[in-house]
Amino acid sequence: MQLGYSLWAMPDVPIDVSVPHLAGLGYDAVEIVVLPRYTTALAKMDAAERRRIPGLLKNHGLTLSAVNYYTALLEPDPTIWAGHLAAIQETIDLAVEWTQGDEPPVVISGVGGSPGELPARMAEVIDRAGALAEYAARRGVVVALEPHIGAAIETPDLMAEVLDQINSPAIRVNFDISHFNVMGIPITESVEKMLPYTAHTHIKDERGRTPNYEYVVPGEGEFDYVAYLTAMREGGYTGAVSVEISFMVQRRPGYDPLATAAISYDVIAPAFVKAGVQRH
Repeated sequence: MQLGYSLWAMPDVPIDVSVPHLAGLGYDAVEIVVLPRYTTALAKMDAAERRRIPGLLKNHGLTLSAVNYYTALLEPDPTIWAGHLAAIQETIDLAVEWTQGDEPPVVISGVGGSPGELPARMAEVIDRAGALAEYAARRGVVVALEPHIGAAIETPDLMAEVLDQINSPAIRVNFDISHFNVMGIPITESVEKMLPYTAHTHIKDERGRTPNYEYVVPGEGEFDYVAYLTAMREGGYTGAVSVEISFMVQRRPGYDPLATAAISYDVIAPAFVKAGVQRH
């Protein structure tokens, strides 16, 4: 496996700062976010910048595990959805452009919606995911959708049901176990149900259970990283485990994105060793 870090945690940090910092800390991989809020937004990068970034990653020895354009598949306004679809397709093209080896990085996006509404909107999910799958498959890219607490798809069972109906190798899961942890779903159950569909992962730390929960900096909460990594290893996962720092944490007064990356590494890197996980 690789220990990665999502630049979701660093919306205002230039990539020429974040990449050397993560490499210096010892991370193996990075996830670049291209949403409008970020310094690496699609609209902010010209052709020269897009060509430059792969070299920056290579110079610092970081694998690009994913490109993130997290938006809502179930956006109710068709005009807005058309814009989302175009942006995800552009992100897919960018992933191809940023390919480092034999396979391009995963493209991460979301589902949206509200709990309980999936049955009524299943046809819409299948239709829109199918459009993404068709485009992604032509480009040789995997789109990883993330089940999320408070969304239409918030449990492993619902995610598996949707993916079985989509039935495309181009649509997989970004497995962020934190959403299941705060619902009280055991680590082993989440891993068993999601790993067969998983193309990429996120981990956080958390305290409490829904509705009274919070996401926190790694080391501040209750998540058992060793148990999680052991389960992932035993399940045969060999990809990136990417640390994500939630907006709950980013809204704290005095939030320091660079220091938080260092704290996260110091907590999680030893867990890889304790779990017997080899990094590459």
